[in-house]
Amino acid sequence: MYDFITLSSHNDELSLSDASFKQVSFERSFEVAKFDFMLTFIYNPMLQSNKLSFRLTCSRDLFDEITVTQIGRRSEYCFQQLFSINENTNRMDTYFTSVSKIDVILPEETQEMEDIMFCRQSDIMNEAPASFAQVLLWHNESLHFTPHISQVPIYNIPFVYSLYSHHTLSAQRLRHALQLIVTKHESLRTSLIFHTLNNRLMQHISDFNQKHNTLFTFIESIYTTHEQLNHILHEEKYNPQLFDLAQGLVFRCHLVYHKQISSDHLLSHKDLLIFNFHHALFDFPSMNIFLHDLNQAYTTGQLLYDDNTNLRYLDYAAIEQQISMTGASMFWLDALHNFKLDQSLSLPYDRYRLSKEHRTGRGTSISFDFSQDLSHDFLIHASSNNISLEHLTFAIYFIFLFKLTNGQIDLCLAMNINNNRYRDELKSIIG
Repeated sequence: MYDFITLSSHNDELSLSDASFKQVSFERSFEVAKFDFMLTFIYNPMLQSNKLSFRLTCSRDLFDEITVTQIGRRSEYCFQQLFSINENTNRMDTYFTSVSKIDVILPEETQEMEDIMFCRQSDIMNEAPASFAQVLLWHNESLHFTPHISQVPIYNIPFVYSLYSHHTLSAQRLRHALQLIVTKHESLRTSLIFHTLNNRLMQHISDFNQKHNTLFTFIESIYTTHEQLNHILHEEKYNPQLFDLAQGLVFRCHLVYHKQISSDHLLSHKDLLIFNFHHALFDFPSMNIFLHDLNQAYTTGQLLYDDNTNLRYLDYAAIEQQISMTGASMFWLDALHNFKLDQSLSLPYDRYRLSKEHRTGRGTSISFDFSQDLSHDFLIHASSNNISLEHLTFAIYFIFLFKLTNGQIDLCLAMNINNNRYRDELKSIIG
């Protein structure tokens, strides 16, 4: 509900014969909530300052007082962004600025997020709640991909490398280097376990001494034909039994030799090196960190770090739990307002999945390359209009879906964010 009230002398004062009265306002705590959510603007032209004020009234059945206070401050901040000429407030052009650009996150909340220090948590040894991203991933897998039904893993992340001609790699030095990396980056030996007593997903760092140095898988195999090689690659990508989250087995290294394993255990041309990770403890930006440390560990035989101060993914997850998410929640509630997230797009399906039917994880994919001319024109358009390649291709995908669904505009698309290390201290963490 919305109301606008203009005050005047006719209703502000009362005269009865020789007796005069002035109006007294009730305290806001006595407000009657006829509606769940009501905003009233009040204008008093009799005041020299011509001040406006507003009153937000919310049902106590639904809102706590502290929540109403916060919503009121956000409403005031929206008003300031539109009309304030204060140098401390970024005033917007009300003619050309999209409503989506108006911020509901208060400046002090933004400052609070910037002031957060990600550092080693001395009170946390080897266990902490899972991060929000891990919880989302774990729930998504458990809800949509039942192990007894789906035999296709959705979170295997394999990277395959082959050596250049006349180059060799020592398997023994590689194994030692990987042990150094797993020692430093504890997320590569971290388990995810759901605790039923407190209804919480927890992550636990496994200790080398407890596992007899078997905290990651290191295997060697041989291929002779392309069919055998394709089978090995297929297993790394699609075998759901390669990892065990509950045991912290989330990383594996697979050396694939052509025809035979050399007596000196050196990889050479036509041999393959496969690193495979479980996505719950590893993302694509983590690979740059992994390769950097692998090069140092393999070349020098050591990997220097301070175990007492080194920031762990475990620390990040613990600090994340302490960050106020009120502003972020307000942003997403506003951004996704009225979106029908459960509504399927009207794509040209051949079959329809039943509402309670689980996903199998199996898919069919095709790929094609743009011509050189089309690629050149695309890159020129992006650079000349100062548009990132990610955002331009994302817009093309939106247009394509719009046409494919016969003009459906209520499209809610998810986009992977590669640059998710938004703070310098997070850029050295694998997770």
